[in-house]
Amino acid sequence: MKLTNIISEKYIALGMEAKSKGDLIDKMLALVGSHPNVADAGKLRDDVWKREKEMSTGIGKKVALPHAKTNAVTAPVLAFATLKKEVDFDSIDQEPINLVFLLATPETMLTQHLKLLSRISRLVATEAVREKLVSTAEIADVIELFQEEEKAYPEI
Repeated sequence: MKLTNIISEKYIALGMEAKSKGDLIDKMLALVGSHPNVADAGKLRDDVWKREKEMSTGIGKKVALPHAKTNAVTAPVLAFATLKKEVDFDSIDQEPINLVFLLATPETMLTQHLKLLSRISRLVATEAVREKLVSTAEIADVIELFQEEEKAYPEI
């Protein structure tokens, strides 16, 4: 399973505006609210926030990855956004973020969930990729960049 298999242009936002971490997470949840794999948007929100309260999902290098294993989805759901203005996300490196992914997988897909989290982390590990994502003006270019970067990754 590749990121490009579970994301589409409809669930990508460029230049999203958010006033705070909470506002950003809520906007990302709204972005996927009508996703066909979301069976219960309210439960998804609760589960993402429950995970966030355990420990910030600001993974450093200006990237946040709020996520949940939840019965609120029937199959993996992924959204991505760049931010118009950086937002404080209580990240592990104490830096504000400008890239955010939202991932939700069914509770029964623990291994896939961990592999997808790892894949996203690997994708944004290089500064060059992060800079391309931040400067991208077209949603189609985001998908193309994901496809290009994932060519070297093994199938999961």
